[in-house]
Amino acid sequence: MNETTPVLTSSLELIRWIGWAQRKVGEDWIRARELSHEQAFVLGYLVQNPGAIQRDIAEISRTSAASVSSLLQGLERRELVDRRTEGDNARSKRVYATPSGTELIAGFDIAMRAADDVILAPLNDSERETLHTLLTKVTAELPQPTR
Repeated sequence: MNETTPVLTSSLELIRWIGWAQRKVGEDWIRARELSHEQAFVLGYLVQNPGAIQRDIAEISRTSAASVSSLLQGLERRELVDRRTEGDNARSKRVYATPSGTELIAGFDIAMRAADDVILAPLNDSERETLHTLLTKVTAELPQPTR
């Protein structure tokens, strides 16, 4: 081990290290597309939930309506999202990812699965199954993360 390699002594420290490696792949993928984490999250949400309203986006991203409005303006300038008025109510706008936005964000899941494969490469199939079983047991009683 060299001086820059951290000495990790607990199982949870090792799990955090794995999470860091996974998160770094995601951040690098997002940065290569010149998106912030928040922009990528919202764009991905809109691909899965076309026509969402800003209030829903603020709720799911745990931010304010003003922050969402600013974030969407940036995505609109890049022609990655489109806000459309619903009916006669000019104040009610639905937000959609444009084809360019959908194309830009496509492949994130594939990149993350590839990262999982790299991270788990030292394990054979049986070891992967054992790890999955143990982690499932550990997380069974924990509160579920909200998206």
